[in-house]
Amino acid sequence: MLEGKGVLRETDMPEQMQSHAMELAYQALDLHEVSDCQSIAHYIKQRYYEKVHKFDDAYGPAWHCVVGKDFGCCITHLSGSFIFFRVEMMEFLIFKDGRDFSESKEEAIGVLQQFQKSDT
Repeated sequence: MLEGKGVLRETDMPEQMQSHAMELAYQALDLHEVSDCQSIAHYIKQRYYEKVHKFDDAYGPAWHCVVGKDFGCCITHLSGSFIFFRVEMMEFLIFKDGRDFSESKEEAIGVLQQFQKSDT
């Protein structure tokens, strides 16, 4: 098991989801070589999706996971579905994008309305 503790960089996820995401990162790092970022990301995405889907069908598909030591990103995500953290030397970005609004349409519209109000 890894000795290092995860360092949360930024998130808008509920605490339970944050803990789950970090736990999956620890598991993935224990199961895969640190240099195999693709396998680590795949493990987290598949396990994360399966666990979330079983507990709440409203989360549905469209989860993404990026793992690496040095990367940049510019993303759009649904409110309450973003986490960016570090474990040891690895960075983890997990989020749900807005392409699948079938279950979260009201939430996505609410976020859009909030941004529109703040611009005026």
